[in-house]
Amino acid sequence: MSKILIVEDELSIAELEKDYLELSSFEVDIETDGRSGLDKALSDDYDMLILDLMLPEMDGFEICKRVRAEKNIPILMVSAKKDDIDKIHGFGLGADDYITKPFSPSELVARVKAHLARYDRLVGSSVPENDIIEIRGIKIDKTARRVYVNGEERAFTTKEFDLLTFLASHPNRVFKKEELFNKIWDMESIGDIATVTVHIKKIREKIEFDTSKPQYIETIWGVGYRFKI
Repeated sequence: MSKILIVEDELSIAELEKDYLELSSFEVDIETDGRSGLDKALSDDYDMLILDLMLPEMDGFEICKRVRAEKNIPILMVSAKKDDIDKIHGFGLGADDYITKPFSPSELVARVKAHLARYDRLVGSSVPENDIIEIRGIKIDKTARRVYVNGEERAFTTKEFDLLTFLASHPNRVFKKEELFNKIWDMESIGDIATVTVHIKKIREKIEFDTSKPQYIETIWGVGYRFKI
């Protein structure tokens, strides 16, 4: 049975949607504010998210952005607004569909079924999943070469990404600066291992809460660095 989360502050609308979806054999939960909706969407295993745009605490655009950074489930946005700019914004953040109020419950059910069927086909296909490393709030998508810290994407240069990925792929192992230099830079900057220190500093600025007390990349004085788990 597919499990669906509805995030909608108008409880009468949410309960009507839930009733129709449950008649079609879906399991449905409801959250009525944005922040609790985001927490529920990220903490539980849902197959689809039905997301109103105008919500207390946090709007649907922000929820969509954060959920999409963590999960690949279908997201259906619901709004009373008919402006194309909202649709474009929603699709740009990763929404799969957009439905405008008022709508018939049967149309909602039809769209939900279509998106779940499409998602099942994609998941069941032979397309390999992205190679991902996840450690204490850091998500490194090696396939897409993207890094997320607590759900927020951070921009990395090519060498910063390579260095972070290498260290995170060998957690708790200490590497000398010379080893890291040879592994990441190879023949590009022969002899200048200070570049390792510079790149570690830049990486820490992007992933650490407090760079003076790093929680991820630890300096082993007189030796080198290691990625702690």
